[in-house]
Amino acid sequence: MKDHRKAEEIAANRYQLIAPLLEPGMGLAEAADRRRRIAAENGLSERTLRRYISAYRKEGFAGLKPAARNHPVQQQDWMEKAVDHAVLLRREVPSRSIAQIIQTLEWEGIVKPGSLKRSTLQEKLAERGYSARQMRLYQQTPGAARRFQKRSRNELWHSDIKYGPYLPIGPDGKKKQVYLVAIIDDATRFIVHAAFYPTLEAGSVEKSLRQAIQEYGVPDAFYFDNGKQYRTKWMSRMCSKLGIRLLFARPYSPESKGKVERFNRTVDGFLAEAALEKPKSLEELNRLFAVWLEECYQKKGHSGLPENRSPFEAYQRDRRALSFAAEQAITEAFLHAEARKVDKSGCISFHGKKYEVGLAFIGQTVDVIYDPESTEEIRIEHEGHEPWTAKKLEIGEFAGRRPALPETLQQAPAEESRVLRAAKKRNEERETYRPPAISFKRMKEVPDRV
Repeated sequence: MKDHRKAEEIAANRYQLIAPLLEPGMGLAEAADRRRRIAAENGLSERTLRRYISAYRKEGFAGLKPAARNHPVQQQDWMEKAVDHAVLLRREVPSRSIAQIIQTLEWEGIVKPGSLKRSTLQEKLAERGYSARQMRLYQQTPGAARRFQKRSRNELWHSDIKYGPYLPIGPDGKKKQVYLVAIIDDATRFIVHAAFYPTLEAGSVEKSLRQAIQEYGVPDAFYFDNGKQYRTKWMSRMCSKLGIRLLFARPYSPESKGKVERFNRTVDGFLAEAALEKPKSLEELNRLFAVWLEECYQKKGHSGLPENRSPFEAYQRDRRALSFAAEQAITEAFLHAEARKVDKSGCISFHGKKYEVGLAFIGQTVDVIYDPESTEEIRIEHEGHEPWTAKKLEIGEFAGRRPALPETLQQAPAEESRVLRAAKKRNEERETYRPPAISFKRMKEVPDRV
């Protein structure tokens, strides 16, 4: 597939669909019920879900990627117009099925019969937030929620972001607000990671998740709110590559995140004490917080745990084995991807630096695969080529000689102009078949016939 990133996005979406069907110890009846429900909610057939599961078990995440096409079809204007009308049809009657919407579009002459596939429209509606499952989610009214708790550690992790104090950050010493990213284990209330970060961007969430996974293993599922830091394509890709089920809380339902919300209220006590210490930097604030977290929360009795155990004790005494991923697999899962166009010198600009890609790719767009933690070396991917590493361009004191263009880009020798030769041939053919012009003078010389 030409768009490598698009293939990974599709694979990540497919994994999140089948993730509930991959849980161990599930009976046949329960599996069949879940399969029917997922198929109905997403406008898919059960056969398609079984095909996804089979492909995942055989080839892992790579098996969920769509098959490569020899002639990829570019996005056309008619598709965007069709999706706009499909959104209106879904909003008018949220229960309308994909098949009904396509049939209506065909009857109205907006699309040609058979040109719009169910899977394509389902994907487009989901991208805009109008899939059948999303529509049902928006229509549900909040009500009383029953408490729940997982049986074992690392079955489910919750995460949330809390606004912190203002600290002098940066060379100018100007005070800026910092933010706490916390990740809590559902079964034991143990904090697998918590730290203050200088920004509210997705990068802070990525760093916290990576540290938690490296130290405490890979959880079965993540549970987040609908913040933009969590609802990213990167998050879906990362979870799918590590085999983590991605769950989001229903909008405007804070009760569904009760455990991490309760921890955030506990942190208010620390913030009141930290205000007395007046930390001068983010590093100092995190040092104070680490001590408080260890002594005042992790190893303190918790009323929500059996025998009033501490979160640390509950996590350590849990008999479930931790599942760690290889460092290479973690690195691969946390990589980012961006597109860049190669300039006339065979280089790309990336994060304010120049990288050498190669003269053979001048004017072409390549995918840059990189680790946000280190961009000294980046990986380049391009259709029809094996991925290769591009290093940062080092600019010396003197200008170097420009390397020769590859043979494929050099001017080809020619004995004559093919354009002029073809034009001459075309002109000769035209003269040969040109009909004779009518001469009125000759017509006058011919006597009239009686």
